Amino acid sequence: MTLDCIIHGGCVVTMEGPGTGVIPRGAVGIKAQKIAAVGEEEEVLSRYTAHRYIPAKGKAVLPGFVNVHMHTGDAIVRSCAQDIPGKIWRFKGILPLLGVAGEEDFLAASRLNIMEAIRSGITTFGDYYSPMARMVENHVKLGTRAVVSGMVNELPPDVSVVEVDQLIPLEPAVGEKKLSDNRKLVEQYHQSFGGRITCRYGPHSAAMCSKEMLEEIKRLADQADVGLFIHLVQTKEEITQTELRTGMRPVALLDSLGYLNRKLLAAHMTYASMEEVKKVAQSGASLALCATSISIVRGALPPAQEFASFGGRVGLGTDQVCNGTNMFDEMKYASMIHKYKNHDATMMPSWKILRMATIEAADALGMADEIGSLREGKKADLLVMDLSAPHMNPIYERPIRNLIPNLVYTARGHEVESVMVDGKWIMEDRQILTGDEKETIKEVNQAADRIAGELGKLPWAKELPLVQWTREGYY
Repeated sequence: MTLDCIIHGGCVVTMEGPGTGVIPRGAVGIKAQKIAAVGEEEEVLSRYTAHRYIPAKGKAVLPGFVNVHMHTGDAIVRSCAQDIPGKIWRFKGILPLLGVAGEEDFLAASRLNIMEAIRSGITTFGDYYSPMARMVENHVKLGTRAVVSGMVNELPPDVSVVEVDQLIPLEPAVGEKKLSDNRKLVEQYHQSFGGRITCRYGPHSAAMCSKEMLEEIKRLADQADVGLFIHLVQTKEEITQTELRTGMRPVALLDSLGYLNRKLLAAHMTYASMEEVKKVAQSGASLALCATSISIVRGALPPAQEFASFGGRVGLGTDQVCNGTNMFDEMKYASMIHKYKNHDATMMPSWKILRMATIEAADALGMADEIGSLREGKKADLLVMDLSAPHMNPIYERPIRNLIPNLVYTARGHEVESVMVDGKWIMEDRQILTGDEKETIKEVNQAADRIAGELGKLPWAKELPLVQWTREGYY
């Protein structure tokens, strides 16, 4: 059989089996959108010919990273809402800035964020934002695999009036518009582009939607047979708001509405009780662990360790852009913060964290049969890394192998040379092939200038903590 290409001679990290499935001198053969062969270099080269041979000596070949939870449009306000108390982060930090941005700003920021993610080897995106009905075209054009949903809430347009200790006034018309957009997204894009784009419904949280809205979202998701994204017990304020509105905590409310099952991916659960963690984990729902984001905006750590101990599925996500969208940063920090939390260096070892960024993340999205590991018959989503940099050396192969710890604790992301999705290279030799980075950077900086100008005209914006600190010279 003649294949489209064979990548050979590198260290192939298959992520098959209970660990990482390393083949020290391996090869991966690609035909059309699928992986056609994985094995020892000599064996694959003897069995197949190819239109293109790609030598990978001194490199590593891995399945593409799966980012289960992110908001690509938030890149428009990167690093503009941090170092402030978690209680006010949303309504006195990020939302006022987002409220000044427009649709075109979000679309440009999403393109930027996707290209940034590609550079660190992310091939699958759990992208959860509005206006996703337009934003999804970024994934289509850039060639990424995406599980997309709108982010449906009924928040008032002017969040400067919101006080988190009082019941937030919801506006049904806002929610209806966002739900309508999410419905159109599902109808137009679910299982499109050969299955590369799939869709979900995305209620923002139990605190930002009325019970009636949550019921309608669940009905539509069941009708379309699609999954759900939701932020769950992310903040203490979410608990307060949900209790004020319904008399129930968020997990109990969602349980009463039939949300807790394998089609739900819940993000964070930072302030859930252990009984709630156990209930969600054992329901079959999965959890997005976004350790860097929650540490920056809340100074907290989601209960991923406990969720997994109850048999739950956990995948890594980068969430909104606090610092960067880099899976290597996410892996390193997630491992180290759990070691610190437990005062135990054996917690979240590097091989486990790498699984949570690949095959276990794919499982959290219900896609482990298609992506997340290098196996014959799976989608051809992979990355090639250059191991020649000083910080990736020396290289040990036996009796101890240090590649996996180096990938998690030492790599920085720029070592990723090439990225393939669905059998097509979307980045090669560190060049994005599907989008114009320079033009996109120009667009988002023009948008940032306009947003800053608009924000400066708003009287109440002068009282935002980061505005004050900038004025005082700290920023």
